[in-house]
Amino acid sequence: MKLRYDWTAQEVLHLLQAPLVDLLWQAQAVHRQVNPGYTVQLASLLSVKTGGCSEDCAYCSQSAHHPQALPTPAQTLSLEQVLEKATAAKAAGAHRFCMGWAWREIRNGPPFEAMVAMVQGVRAMGMEACVTAGMLTDEQAQKLAAAGLTAYNHNLDTGPAHYNQVVTTRTYGDRLATLQRVRRAGITLCTGGILGLGETLQDRAELLVVLAGMNPHPESVPINALVPVEGTPLGEQPPVDPLELVRMVATARILMPRSRVRLSAGRTSLSREAQLLCLLAGADSIFYGDRLLTTPNPDVSRDQDLLQAAGVRWRQPHGDGEASQG
Repeated sequence: MKLRYDWTAQEVLHLLQAPLVDLLWQAQAVHRQVNPGYTVQLASLLSVKTGGCSEDCAYCSQSAHHPQALPTPAQTLSLEQVLEKATAAKAAGAHRFCMGWAWREIRNGPPFEAMVAMVQGVRAMGMEACVTAGMLTDEQAQKLAAAGLTAYNHNLDTGPAHYNQVVTTRTYGDRLATLQRVRRAGITLCTGGILGLGETLQDRAELLVVLAGMNPHPESVPINALVPVEGTPLGEQPPVDPLELVRMVATARILMPRSRVRLSAGRTSLSREAQLLCLLAGADSIFYGDRLLTTPNPDVSRDQDLLQAAGVRWRQPHGDGEASQG
């Protein structure tokens, strides 16, 4: 399959606005080529350092600018606590373990040394390791790569024109520069966006143009629906129409055929049928476990029922083969 890196906003808008049945048909045709047998990756997400972030992201309960949104005190988990959670996630079927720090940028010294040890510990369990911790330097990226880090998550959130309506403490260029440092270090990219931030359809198209213009494409593209949190500037946003999420997943699959499209935050507001449509549209990963960083997620038994109903297989940690239900 030939990959493209020159999609225009007009082409992407055409896809986003296509009749849904036609869009799903096209996305399925692409997805069946790159994922025969339909295997879904299960990823688990843990907040290692929670709260107190100096960024002002309008959707985030962990921002120090919105203290009323996260009433519990900021906390940081120890290496032992993180590896215990990783062990439990693997036992529950997770293939990738993602760890988050509420930082504007990675802090050197003991905090960074602990991060490196956590990455090494997760990798030693046979799982993929992903970190999200804000901006980083070339030297930090290289050290994380040497520790075995699989992926670095740094979402673009929205299109470049809308970005400063969501975040003012960091520029879109800062985000892209971070992704370039990660890529130079040989770590795979995990970067996507959030629907429901007050953006237009044009903004969504422009976000996808930026992502699909990266060569190579990001290996992982999370598609999130905003979970409004009381006390944040976007706490009163209306819910995202589930079919808009389906459209975004399907379009991402068409533009970036070989990327893993992750159905991420916001699944608790989706019916089982809406989630199945997202899987049909080309999502091939879900976050697994009852919590994301600070927002709820469907519990494990519900997700197992969902995957069984879909009749898909899911990847087990390295060396453990695949599970198939349904």
